[in-house]
Amino acid sequence: MISTNIGEDAKPLIKIASGGEMSRIMLAIKTVLADVDKSWVMVFDEIDTGISGKTANSVGEKLKKIAEKHQVLCVTHLANIVAKGDYNYFISKAVEENRTKTSIKKLTEEETIKEIARIASGDINEIAIEHAKVLRKIA
Repeated sequence: MISTNIGEDAKPLIKIASGGEMSRIMLAIKTVLADVDKSWVMVFDEIDTGISGKTANSVGEKLKKIAEKHQVLCVTHLANIVAKGDYNYFISKAVEENRTKTSIKKLTEEETIKEIARIASGDINEIAIEHAKVLRKIA
């Protein structure tokens, strides 16, 4: 049972939480248990659904804390979270010969900055790149 909003009665988690909320609840639990959890790898997907700004920074900080003791894999579309990653990968899909193929590429620091810029602004330009550098620096 959980209440995700002040003033609301506790209800079964499965009935009220979206996929993103479920991921963030799991993140909260894993953050608390990070010191004793024996899992080597933790995977978070959709953790950024419906969040931005301050909440995204908080989620990124919690992921970074867990990553001190575990391997964390996080699929994200938020620059704030990407900026906090030690290693970043770009995953893409393409149709080849009527089949969907998925590719993954480890990004260099320069590529990571450009990807943060693209995610944050929708374009890679001088201002977006400066913003991406600031996000990396404060991460």
